[in-house]
Amino acid sequence: MGASKADFFTKEQNDLALLFKAMSHPARIAIIQYLLHVDSCICGDIVNELPLAQPTVSQHLKELKNAGIIQGNIEGTAICYCLNLETMQKIHYYFGEISQKLENKCC
Repeated sequence: MGASKADFFTKEQNDLALLFKAMSHPARIAIIQYLLHVDSCICGDIVNELPLAQPTVSQHLKELKNAGIIQGNIEGTAICYCLNLETMQKIHYYFGEISQKLENKCC
């Protein structure tokens, strides 16, 4: 069997691509922005913030959780979601490198 195209890239490049793919939907960006403004929340709170049905929001939460962007803890019958700080630090570092390069006028 041949090598997949992912094999031609570093682990870091593949990991970042998976993160950005998971973030590449406006509803997921809205969820991340909401979580940035609250310490934590239950799924129902997120559903109230988005113009989407509860099952659709749950699917977006699942994609973000599978990518490691958010994490959730079960509290009674609800799941309390928050951003995964380790993942957010990786994203921050990546964009920090880009920002630094732009400040140094790379072009």
